[in-house]
Amino acid sequence: MDQSLVGPGDITQKGYEKKRAKLIRAYFPHAGGMEGPMSHRAPLGPPSAARFHRRRTSGTRDERYRSDVHTEAVQAVLARHVERKVAVPMPSKRRSLVVQTSMDAYTPPDSSSGSEEEAGPGDDMSAMEHWMSRPSHLGPAHLGSTSSSSSSTQSGGSGNAGRLADSLAHTHISHLNHSAPPDVTGYSSDSPHSHTERHHMANMGTIARNTQKYGNAERMETGDGVPVSSRVSAKIQQLVNTLKQPRRPPLREFFVDDFDELLEVQQPDPNQPRPEGAEMMPVRGEALGVVTNWPPSLEAALQRWGTISPKAPCLTSLDTAGKPLYVLTYGKLWSRSIKLAYNILHKLGSKQEPMVRPGDRVALVFPNNDPVAFMVAFYGCLLAEVVPVPIEVPLSRKDAGSQQIGFLLGSCGVTVALTSDACHKGLPKSATGEIPQFKGWPKLLWFVTESKHLSKPPRDWFPHIKDANNDTAYIEYKTCKDGSVLGVTVTRIALLTHCQALTQSCSYTEAETIVNVLDFKKDVGLWNGILTSVMNMMHVISVPYSLMKVNPLSWIQKVCQYKAKVACVKSRDMHWALVAHKDQKDINLSSLRMLLVADGSNPWSISSCDAFLNVFQTKGLRADVICPCASSPEALTVAIRRSVEDSSQPPGRGVLSMQGLTYSVVRVDTEERLSVLTVQDVGTVTPGGLVCVVKPEGIPQLCQTDEIGEFCVCSIATGTSYYGLTGMTKNTFEVYPVSSSGGLVSEYAFVRTGLLGFIGPGGLVFITGKMDGLIMVSGRRHNADDIVATALAVEPMKFVYRGSCFFKPWTWLFRSFGRTSFVWTTCFLNHNFTIIPQQRIIPLSSLSLSLSLSLSLSLSLSLSQAIDSIHGVGVFCLALVPANTLPKTPLGGIHLSEIKQLYLEGGLHPCNVLMCPHTCVTNLPKPRQKQPEIGPASVMVGNLVSGKRIAQASGRDLGQTDDNDQVRLTHLKSIHIKKNNAFLFLSEVLQWRAQTTPDHILYTLLSSRGAVSSSLTCLQLHKRAERVAALLMERAGLQEGDHVALVYPPGIDLIAAFYGSLYAGCVPITVRPPHPQNIATTLPTVKMIVEVSHSACVMTTAVICKLLRSKEATATVDIRNWPPVLDTDDLPKKKPPALYKPTNPDGLAYLDFSVSTTGMLAGVQMSHNAVGAFCRSVKLQCELYPSREVAICLDPYCGLGFVLWCLCSVYSGHQSILIPPVELESNPALWLLAVSQLRVRDTFCSYSVMELCTKGLGLQTEALKARGLDLSRVRACVVVAEERPRMSLTHSFSKLFKDLGLHPRSVSTAFGCRVNLAICLQFSCSLCLCCDWLQGTSGPDPTTVYVDMRALRHDRVRLVERGSPHSLPLMESGKILPGVRIIIANPETKGPLGDSHLGEIWVHSAHNGSGYYSGYGEEVLQSDHFNSRLSFGDTQTVWARTGYLGFLRRTELTDANGERHDALFVVGALEEAMELRGMRYHPIDIETSVIRAHKSIMECAVFPWTNLLVVVVELEGSEQEALDLVPMVTKAVLEEHYLIVGVVVVTDIGVIPINSRGEKQRMHLRDGFLQDQLDPIYVAYNM
Repeated sequence: MDQSLVGPGDITQKGYEKKRAKLIRAYFPHAGGMEGPMSHRAPLGPPSAARFHRRRTSGTRDERYRSDVHTEAVQAVLARHVERKVAVPMPSKRRSLVVQTSMDAYTPPDSSSGSEEEAGPGDDMSAMEHWMSRPSHLGPAHLGSTSSSSSSTQSGGSGNAGRLADSLAHTHISHLNHSAPPDVTGYSSDSPHSHTERHHMANMGTIARNTQKYGNAERMETGDGVPVSSRVSAKIQQLVNTLKQPRRPPLREFFVDDFDELLEVQQPDPNQPRPEGAEMMPVRGEALGVVTNWPPSLEAALQRWGTISPKAPCLTSLDTAGKPLYVLTYGKLWSRSIKLAYNILHKLGSKQEPMVRPGDRVALVFPNNDPVAFMVAFYGCLLAEVVPVPIEVPLSRKDAGSQQIGFLLGSCGVTVALTSDACHKGLPKSATGEIPQFKGWPKLLWFVTESKHLSKPPRDWFPHIKDANNDTAYIEYKTCKDGSVLGVTVTRIALLTHCQALTQSCSYTEAETIVNVLDFKKDVGLWNGILTSVMNMMHVISVPYSLMKVNPLSWIQKVCQYKAKVACVKSRDMHWALVAHKDQKDINLSSLRMLLVADGSNPWSISSCDAFLNVFQTKGLRADVICPCASSPEALTVAIRRSVEDSSQPPGRGVLSMQGLTYSVVRVDTEERLSVLTVQDVGTVTPGGLVCVVKPEGIPQLCQTDEIGEFCVCSIATGTSYYGLTGMTKNTFEVYPVSSSGGLVSEYAFVRTGLLGFIGPGGLVFITGKMDGLIMVSGRRHNADDIVATALAVEPMKFVYRGSCFFKPWTWLFRSFGRTSFVWTTCFLNHNFTIIPQQRIIPLSSLSLSLSLSLSLSLSLSLSQAIDSIHGVGVFCLALVPANTLPKTPLGGIHLSEIKQLYLEGGLHPCNVLMCPHTCVTNLPKPRQKQPEIGPASVMVGNLVSGKRIAQASGRDLGQTDDNDQVRLTHLKSIHIKKNNAFLFLSEVLQWRAQTTPDHILYTLLSSRGAVSSSLTCLQLHKRAERVAALLMERAGLQEGDHVALVYPPGIDLIAAFYGSLYAGCVPITVRPPHPQNIATTLPTVKMIVEVSHSACVMTTAVICKLLRSKEATATVDIRNWPPVLDTDDLPKKKPPALYKPTNPDGLAYLDFSVSTTGMLAGVQMSHNAVGAFCRSVKLQCELYPSREVAICLDPYCGLGFVLWCLCSVYSGHQSILIPPVELESNPALWLLAVSQLRVRDTFCSYSVMELCTKGLGLQTEALKARGLDLSRVRACVVVAEERPRMSLTHSFSKLFKDLGLHPRSVSTAFGCRVNLAICLQFSCSLCLCCDWLQGTSGPDPTTVYVDMRALRHDRVRLVERGSPHSLPLMESGKILPGVRIIIANPETKGPLGDSHLGEIWVHSAHNGSGYYSGYGEEVLQSDHFNSRLSFGDTQTVWARTGYLGFLRRTELTDANGERHDALFVVGALEEAMELRGMRYHPIDIETSVIRAHKSIMECAVFPWTNLLVVVVELEGSEQEALDLVPMVTKAVLEEHYLIVGVVVVTDIGVIPINSRGEKQRMHLRDGFLQDQLDPIYVAYNM
């Protein structure tokens, strides 16, 4: 077949589907009369007349951001995707999270709604049902349930089954190896289709078998080949199959193997459109006319109308019923303003030190339903020559955006806030009745402006009315895209000139009536409804937002009632009127001569304008009345369309290509195209202004005529600065545009407006977007509103109004992730907003809570397909958020910065989340390419040539025996106990101590209250061991070499039973007893160890014997298969006839059984020789002598914990204070109090103990200090573990208890593994009597280094500075024990490595284990772990492979012998390392990032599954917060590790299994997840 058709990056989804259908056509018979999914494709031509008429006549369409043309285009795009719906796994959710939210409290949103007559999500489902009903020979398995879990059985439906059948039909043809699917996170040189061709014939014979296997998900195989029966496995397989679909060609790679990260240089597309027109010259508005009766200032205008026409109405406020609440006349406005001005200047403070002087700033805090009080306060400030700063009313101390407003007030030096009486009473009060200081706000004096609270001014006092000058008139706040609030200063001359320009543009005349629906404190509502209206003595009807929520048609009713000439509205108000107009019949808008659309700069407002005109044209509305305008806080009104009587001249319009707009180029298109944008003009430049269009970035150079740029205005009527921000002021208000030749356009400065667009024919201004809505993705600039409109056109837009239940999606967008360019969609209910922080687009839609998961999934797929096809960007996340839960502005809009902050903090609380990162993130770092095999000799020679030493180190020489051992040998020979002079057995050492120091205490056991529970001297231990030996030999009849299972709780009995087994010649195996509260889970492990070890009998206490014979235990395991169980509480009183005398040092001393973090149960054989060498090495390293006391808080069942608990005290003679870790659950301070009260200098613990103390005692340090807790005598606190040192935990522990005397240098670590129980053990510096820290014999302090995390993924070590990007702190695992040699080897080639490479730690020591014990003859399979040899170099030495990756580093420190110190750094277990994208990742690194992602994540664990990364997090909080974690976890892993999370599982606390050493059992967790046993709160399958 022609392979060129399916080359990499060339195949499209359409081509893929056609090719697949052609290949399988011959193998699937076609049923007559039945059509395939191809028949469901919608035609791409224009819609039918009936459908068009239905949509045009619907009164509930969302016309703000939508047009019929664009809707049809989106639906045509979605129709193309119907045939290729793929099977995607449904998310799982607990039933407790499926909450139906009441819609009773719903109010009309600050946005528009949609039509309920459009095609709903069910249209897509019908195609899937038809596809399901097709005759097929794939077997009935495809129609099985695809429900996600037992807790969510209704999450899938027949549509899902159909999509699953369709996906599996071609998946099984395409891929033969189902148990090991390809790495979907990497890039392949072969497309999926070419893979189909190569394996097509070979796979056709296995279609039925494979389909049956995966159709019902009855049998799945894990990565280890273990069959698993789980619906979860089927869902993951669906996810893998979905990801096999062809995607867009990936971006250019920029990650290279030598760690030099080369940032991708965006290469321009040679075919991209470029501007071709001439240079766009500046356009000047008409000259500002000179009218003789225009006042010299706005205060003079108020004085004129207040004295000439005092009874003329100025402002009418309405109540929530629409009735006039108060009519403010010009006379009242003049008198009340004078009164307020006098009180501001003379009644605040004292006469000598007034609080407010002319020029000071004063805050105006008034609600949106009280325009009268605001107007009086504003003009009172102008008369007093103080600067008003209008702000919103803070309803609570945590109000949305309140903190940023406070910063503005503080920077402006505001100390007085003017407010109304009603508002003052509604402000939050403290217990004393005072208004508390809001967060971030300066201390304010609240001053009520009602006349009854004011003093009358003297008759001789009169405000000084001056002509307009350059003094600041007012400061208008502006909220930026990042949430910060800026104050735009407007001078008095700019204020007056702007009012004159508006008067000339709008043809305002005296006594006209204007209806204002806008916010009267800022923007168009302030300029027209408060300022220009007074200049022209107009009557303003202010319609509050609270009335609009109750009656959206109220503003039209007031236009009809008052015969208003002008109305100031937004497109949302026009849309609300469309919804409610059917209930009103007596509407006449013939009086309107101008309908000023404040947000006319939004390109998609043309839909609302057209729809409003289409509906109300029969009500007397003329086409020329609708006048959109363009404005900004910095430049005030930029352009406005004027009303013309000749309606035969339609307004300017243009149909532009969206693709061209993304390249900032104007290209005229036709409406037949799918991706076009129809824009309308916003009129001409305001009088007296000069406007030019400059490039938005870099030097402000003039654009070409067919190029999109930013508008800049040169006029007196603009803002002058950002208050207090000189740098930002210079960049915005002092711009000097230049031409292509480099010359200045004008000698006067221009002001940037933040509006994007171009100037069309006739000087008409066209706006295509805003700078705040500009989003850069892959070198293209997208407008936020364009993507909003596309999202709205996907599904029917509905909302709640007058009892009818509808819902509507709205979108918001913002950017982040500078490295990745993709789209993230999140759904919110009933609101429309746009956010653009840093560098990534995120469209956000909203849906109703009543939507099912399948319907939500269908919508998300449609949304992503539409945005991808039209805009070329993918959807990253779709989140459904309950209604009325988002922070709002006082006028009902969504507070953008607060939403962004909620997202960054993970506080959105969605009710459903659907994420698709796999299809969006296409520029991940390049997957690691495996290099050609290089021999170990070449590696070694290369290291030598480059000056890098071979990574090997050793502890000091262990020697044969020390002085004490020689004394013991001599004594034993004299009593004829010792036969072999070369070796000392541990049982013989106990006998020697029982004879030489019988009363010396070896062990002291503490109870949970800290009291001594029991103790053992040398003689007591010897005698109890003899009695245990007698029990074994007489009652059990055991012979030499028999295995004995010791099932004891931590205590003295375990020690006596161990030595009794040695006395009897048996091999002891310590086993953790089953937990009484969890027998069903813990008892099978005990039974397994007993069976695998071939134990001849079980020794335990009477309590545990009773537990083993209980009903719960019998129901769990068959008690009849147990070996004899001996109760050691009743021991025989006679001695055994003779004690066993070992002769072979290489004989088996005991078996060390443990469960690894991967869930593998293994028993390591420990010989007498290894035990003796081990104890001697620990004695030398820790300086243990009979006079020492050591506190041990470890589990005594395996590893170093068992050695320290049972063996070391007998060998070294020191006293061990035993503290069972289980006792700390009831008394967390037990361990530390014991160390303090007994004055212990050395102690051992585990990470679980340290974490329990850190969390349980974090708030009790002062109480512990009062109880006398003193840790100043602690010389060494060693943490025993088989993992990488947990630096954060050790540092937290040291810092927490530093005030109690614990020196940070005393905390150190130890490292051991199964093949060698202790390789490193760091004992910190010695402490002299004067408490000065001196260098002791134990060596230098632990070393900490910072390595590049990216280098570790390539098995290399590169040291970086602290705080460097991608730096990972690693702490030394301890000083190498005496007699231990270490080398770092390549785990594959077994060749030695240099210091700069990460490799497996190999160890050579006398106390290495002898091998694994399984009892079934399988030891040979893993003999390589204990008997390995290097393939090059020292090939004679026998090494044990630890299975841990690490590296060595020679430090500048010296040890006691004066030699350079070699530090060993453990990175992680080799069997837990995850191979993803060709690189090696360690779970602990990813888990650290996940835990930092959200404050509610208590614990987490990660594991791979079929090349997908699964993250399990434990939620500390309510279940309603579970879905907040999904995007946060995905984002954190993507940012820090460049990995895409495949599945996110949110569970309850305690689900992640942790062993006694505090290590996570990730493989157990994986098995539980795949078998659907975790009972998760929520499971998100990232697509």
